[in-house]
Amino acid sequence: MSVLKAFRHDVPASIVVFLIAIPLSLGIAAASGAPLLSGLIAAVVGGVVVGLLSGAPLQVSGPAAGLTVIVAGTIGDFGLAGTAAIVALAGGVQILLGVARLGRAALALSPAVVHGMLAGIGLVIALSQIHVLLGGDAQSEAWKNLRDLPAQIAGGHGVSTLLGVLTIAVLLFWPRLVKTSLLPAALAAVVVTTALAAAIGADVKRVDLPDQPLDELILPRWPDAGLGPIAVAVLTIALVASVESLLSAVAVDRMHDGPRADLNRELVAQGAGNAASGLLGGLPITGVIVRSSTNVAAGARTRMSAVLHGLWIAVFVLLCAPLLETIPMATLAAVLVVVGLRLISLAQIRTYIRHRELPTYLITAVAVVATDLLTGVALGLGAAVLTMLWRLARCETRVVASGPGEWTVTVSGSLAFVGSGRVARALALVPAGEHVTIELHLDYLDHGAFQVIDDWISTYEKAGGKVTMRETNDEWFARATNGRLGDGKTAPARRFGSWTQWQDRDRQRRDAMEAGIREFERSVAPLVRPHLAGLARDGQQPEQLFITCADSRLVPNLITTSGPGDLFCVRNVGNIVPPHGAGDSSVGAAIEFAVGVLGVGTITVCGHSGCGAVRALMKGGFAEDQALGRWLAQSGADFSDCADEEHCVTANVAQQLLNLRTYPVVRDAEAEGRLTLTGLYFDLAEARMYAVDPDRGVREPLPVKASSP
Repeated sequence: MSVLKAFRHDVPASIVVFLIAIPLSLGIAAASGAPLLSGLIAAVVGGVVVGLLSGAPLQVSGPAAGLTVIVAGTIGDFGLAGTAAIVALAGGVQILLGVARLGRAALALSPAVVHGMLAGIGLVIALSQIHVLLGGDAQSEAWKNLRDLPAQIAGGHGVSTLLGVLTIAVLLFWPRLVKTSLLPAALAAVVVTTALAAAIGADVKRVDLPDQPLDELILPRWPDAGLGPIAVAVLTIALVASVESLLSAVAVDRMHDGPRADLNRELVAQGAGNAASGLLGGLPITGVIVRSSTNVAAGARTRMSAVLHGLWIAVFVLLCAPLLETIPMATLAAVLVVVGLRLISLAQIRTYIRHRELPTYLITAVAVVATDLLTGVALGLGAAVLTMLWRLARCETRVVASGPGEWTVTVSGSLAFVGSGRVARALALVPAGEHVTIELHLDYLDHGAFQVIDDWISTYEKAGGKVTMRETNDEWFARATNGRLGDGKTAPARRFGSWTQWQDRDRQRRDAMEAGIREFERSVAPLVRPHLAGLARDGQQPEQLFITCADSRLVPNLITTSGPGDLFCVRNVGNIVPPHGAGDSSVGAAIEFAVGVLGVGTITVCGHSGCGAVRALMKGGFAEDQALGRWLAQSGADFSDCADEEHCVTANVAQQLLNLRTYPVVRDAEAEGRLTLTGLYFDLAEARMYAVDPDRGVREPLPVKASSP
């Protein structure tokens, strides 16, 4: 990318980020109990120092709401100068972690604990700043703020409360009323309430900055405390800042198509930034998702945007400090209330409900509010470990009558000795003297649980019963018993192959469908049931519309390695897309539903070798007075330049891509950058997928390239 092109995108983006960074930096400093200048110093250093060294070029760093509680406690324990020294030391620890290439290791921490921690911190911030918004003073502990909140609400409210409520209203409704990102909601709220306060001559507490900012820098000083408390404070800031920055970098990667983040380099950059910020008396720095997402949305292309936003802040503080001093503190408190509550993400809560990790999230969040950060995180980690152990020891057991005198016992999951009692109780339900098939879908089986099942089998067979063992994931019993049970062979789940390959020789083809369904319920259903249950509850959110041929040899989910809910499929003879307004509307209805309602980001047309529809089109002369003839006529493909059948198939795919663009909903979505069209060719004999060049009508090796409008 040329410097001029990057400059054209990065300068406007840097201004947008600068506008949102000013009020957030001031508010975070105020909530931390630090001088407001400390927040601005951290913002400048986060932009310039971290921006220049960053391993995540589009991430923007600065003071973060997630560290507010930690910084407030550190200032209370060690003072401002001591806190500056601790921040600098924490930066050194981060540099060492990055040099040791431990960037990925920080991501091993359970996301439920991290997000629970942020939710708890957000609640602590909101509880403290609501008092400032209402004209009172925040207490040092969350439970005290909660205890005093009813009295604060019932007390008298002045202009500060009016300004705070108005700020919140602007923050909530501005994005709905104004669609441009060039004027962020936080800046609009601050400007509106500051102008109102000046217009009515309100006597309220306002931002207070030193007249000579450079002369008021707080120099770090070794804290007057023991080595143990200092080490705990340094490690706490270093680890929390590192995890938050790395999680933010990973999240930013999902927002753009540029280079991926180098997490170890990013950790070194964050450490350098914290070291510099601490030496200058600034707050600790992390990668901030609010500023970073704004940066990406505003069109930034390189790290220049982050660096420039830091320079704009420095220039503004040095030359325009009187403007900042007109901002009411109640306005900043209101901004922090909204920022704090937004750390409690309903989308994340829904995610943890689906993954059954909500207890870990809630325990961490509540413990952070009720105790302190370290205790809350420790309790959250304990809950995560207990949840993991519970899952490892958990199995699902089903006993069903599969026919006259036949029973099937299915055991799925992980089976350790602690779960063997449940299996024993299930086996006891099987009547004596029957033919029992035990199906094990286990990823782990310890000796204690193995012994329980093996003892039951021996006892059952001595009483006249017959037991056959089938294992789908591993040969736990086959290895341990030398094939004593059944034929000793592992029977894989019926995911591939035909009915005839998966049935006993004496089974007639007429019950193939029923046999396949029973096999699915036995072996595959336990694996996909949690995912399907989530789709049933939350609805479908497919990634793309997949239009392919109705040929029985094509299996879309198999050849794309996708799962339930990933593809919205349309299958017809010849993967034809009738042009908009043509006689058939079923494909058009599916296109409009997929793009307009489901919001898919890709439409793929997939042809295949040996396509009967293409062969019919090549021969021509089909009867248009019949349904098949009328359908094939809607292809619109021209095969006059095709050398062979393969070229005709790819030409047909290319034509269907053109037909897709006759639909207004497709054209509009492509123009807005929300939709990509791709063409594929699947060679059945090779079991290999190729891309289709829509302009030349030829196949190419993958990766698939998006077609141009």
